[in-house]
Amino acid sequence: MAFNLTAQRHHLQLPSIHLSYLDWNHGTEPVLFLHGLADHALVWATCAQFLGSPYHCVAPDLRGHGDSGKPATGYYCNDIIGDVEGLLDVLGWSSAHVIAHSWGAKIAALWATRSPDRVRSLVLVDPFFINAMPGWVRITFPVLYRTLPFLKMMGPFPSRAVAQTTAQGLKQFQGWNPLQEAVFDQGLEQRADGQWGSKFVVQARNETFVDSMRMAGLVRSLDTPTLFVQPEGGLNRTEVQLQPYRTYLRHLQVVPVPGNHWPFLGEPEAFNKTVAAFLDRQRSR
Repeated sequence: MAFNLTAQRHHLQLPSIHLSYLDWNHGTEPVLFLHGLADHALVWATCAQFLGSPYHCVAPDLRGHGDSGKPATGYYCNDIIGDVEGLLDVLGWSSAHVIAHSWGAKIAALWATRSPDRVRSLVLVDPFFINAMPGWVRITFPVLYRTLPFLKMMGPFPSRAVAQTTAQGLKQFQGWNPLQEAVFDQGLEQRADGQWGSKFVVQARNETFVDSMRMAGLVRSLDTPTLFVQPEGGLNRTEVQLQPYRTYLRHLQVVPVPGNHWPFLGEPEAFNKTVAAFLDRQRSR
């Protein structure tokens, strides 16, 4: 897989946060990408490049991630939604097609139900637990969440080499293709004490725990055209897990794709074609 970063990196000062984002300006049809927890904007690089003209693709590093601001508090869904609406306003976009992964997909679904006029279509990539969590789960979930394998990249690591060895053993980096290596590099930083770790910060992780437990992503019926991307090795494999989406999303299409929870990293060709076909159909209507 060839990988060339064709995006421009921009920095934006919103009233409450500094936001860094990548911009692939190939056309005028607006597409907004939202990454998942502990990731950053670059994970969408090959998809944005593949879409090309007529799409104008933008992917922010969400607060607490990548090169965006990392305040001591303020990592709830409402904070993230405020950031992306501020970004759309600066771009002059009244609405956009929204492609979102995992935790980002939960935020996108909630945003679409609250502000349907701002979301032209939705692509939900293997969303993370869309409902609010039952009380009995809340007791043990914070402990479990802190030990999830993909969060191992938070570190600390004594060297970049040790960090890379750890990364290559994780699902999101299986295959270690050029995109995955670039994503690893962009997400890592050396700290003041000489150790290495993710740019994703602990306070963002901790407040997201709380928000994920109490907040439901789908709370009412939604007419927005929606593609549910279902990786064969992803989180959502059963009809029980898909039921909330079938209940609330009136124009839902579920499409299986190869790969694990990060199909845009490990199996980008199939993923990109699936997304492009869906967006092209929306434009032709």
